[in-house]
Amino acid sequence: MAFELDKAFDQLDQVINTIQANEHNTYLESFIHVLRYINTEEGITEVDTATQDQLKQALTLFDAKEVTSEDKRKVIQLAILKAMKGSTQQQHMVTPDSVAMFIGYFINKLMEGKKQFRLFDPASGTANLLTAVMNQAEAEVTGYGSEVDPDLIQLAVESANLQEKPIEFFHQDSLTPFLLEPVDAVISDLPVGYYPNDEQAAKYELNAEEGHAYAHHLFIEQSVTYTKPSGYLIFLIPNFLFTSDQGDQLQKYLRHHAHILSLLQLPLSMFASEQHAKSILVLQKKGTDTKPPKQTLMAQLPSFKDVHATHNILKKIDHWFQTEKDK
Repeated sequence: MAFELDKAFDQLDQVINTIQANEHNTYLESFIHVLRYINTEEGITEVDTATQDQLKQALTLFDAKEVTSEDKRKVIQLAILKAMKGSTQQQHMVTPDSVAMFIGYFINKLMEGKKQFRLFDPASGTANLLTAVMNQAEAEVTGYGSEVDPDLIQLAVESANLQEKPIEFFHQDSLTPFLLEPVDAVISDLPVGYYPNDEQAAKYELNAEEGHAYAHHLFIEQSVTYTKPSGYLIFLIPNFLFTSDQGDQLQKYLRHHAHILSLLQLPLSMFASEQHAKSILVLQKKGTDTKPPKQTLMAQLPSFKDVHATHNILKKIDHWFQTEKDK
């Protein structure tokens, strides 16, 4: 029997709404409670019989053999989107599925031939991007994620557990040191804005000469630090990354520490305004045997709804990878 995404979400949404009404919590808090119950069959007390029945139905839904990790992630994502509706906070935005799929495709290309690797998202939020990429991986992946927001990291933990993904989470300011050995690859939808902790920022090469440093610059430096030599980094970046007032400093840093492999501009139709438009930046950390690409892969991506144009750009990317491999 085929998995029905909308039906599954409606069922999950109903029980979240019931818990929200009973517990007088936010939708997000109630969502965490429901996932915890599904994972452990514990964690919700003093609910009536009707609510218990709803919870058991949700548990049965996710326990079905034909339900994949990716099916579970998609249902969870719909509930996350409802929970975040109207949120204006950068850390409460969800990376679009089409972008997560594209990043997963790139990771598979970069990690081709590896049987296992370690993947880190230093701004993991609800772990939607991290689990989406892990679900696509053609190798065994151990994941790591960091998030400072207590609600988002609780949701990330429950989501990863439900999808049975081996992810270790760090609940901390991601720009402070980690107890983490360098990883094979980093992915991140970079938080954009100023970093208020000037004392911590002063420990970075990319600290601002005056005023606050940009958090998105520091996240790049932190990610490079926790990537193995020759490892890869894929970021979702604002289009103005290299043209802002601290852009020259960032370019100098990257020339010293990494090779820019690719810069792919996402279709403007995905964003509310050109000011919020983003691109995918692909880097390789320099290592003893690394060399810059013969040609950096630059492209304006078409609308992902345009199947023919998307197929053509994937052919172009495949050709680029083959050319670099032949090098």
